[in-house]
Amino acid sequence: MFKGRHFDRSVILLCVRWYLAYNLSLRNMEEMMAERGISVDHATVHRWVIRYSPELLKRFNLRKRNVSRNWHVDETYIKVRGRWNYLYRAIDSNGDTVEFWFSERRNLIAAKRFLRKALKRHGRPERVVIDGSQTNREAILSCDATNQLEGRSGRELKPIRIRQSAYLNNRIEQDHRTIKRRVRSMLGFKSTTTARVILSGIEMVHMMRKGQAKYACNGQPSLVEQFHLLAA
Repeated sequence: MFKGRHFDRSVILLCVRWYLAYNLSLRNMEEMMAERGISVDHATVHRWVIRYSPELLKRFNLRKRNVSRNWHVDETYIKVRGRWNYLYRAIDSNGDTVEFWFSERRNLIAAKRFLRKALKRHGRPERVVIDGSQTNREAILSCDATNQLEGRSGRELKPIRIRQSAYLNNRIEQDHRTIKRRVRSMLGFKSTTTARVILSGIEMVHMMRKGQAKYACNGQPSLVEQFHLLAA
């Protein structure tokens, strides 16, 4: 994973973890590493984050615990080059992250792409709670109908129950705040591609803190231990 790199993997993992987990800018990272006697340019840290976040997330997903069958679905706003983009997210009844999807648009196509991804990876939920969005409701009904047609179990599948309530969906609104808090200190993204990669890394750290991955070691490893286990 780190073959041919000029810096030791412990330095790379440290920079990637700190940038994704804490409210630090790339310039902050450069200064903090210099204080430790390590000369690394802020642009290099950015390249490390873009290069290694997807691979770490891929490895994390292989260890991810199953989620419950009751989901909360919503989207939140993320600014890219001065324009609003949308991060679709779902958590389960325990507060664990189910899935996320970053889109330049907020429409039926984007909502269906997000839900198809969630259904493919986690199976069918029994109930989905959403706010008053008719677009999300239509996306769930459409994806549910397609999923039932493609089902090969031979048994009749119950339709997904949809509950529309802004009050009941307050759980995921609160969960958005962790992601938004980290993004705010970044002062906006320069491209959709960069935003998608970095947001996936931030979501991964959020799931790590929730203890959503299974490891061979006893107990729940710390954030730094999880990064090293995934990079091993």
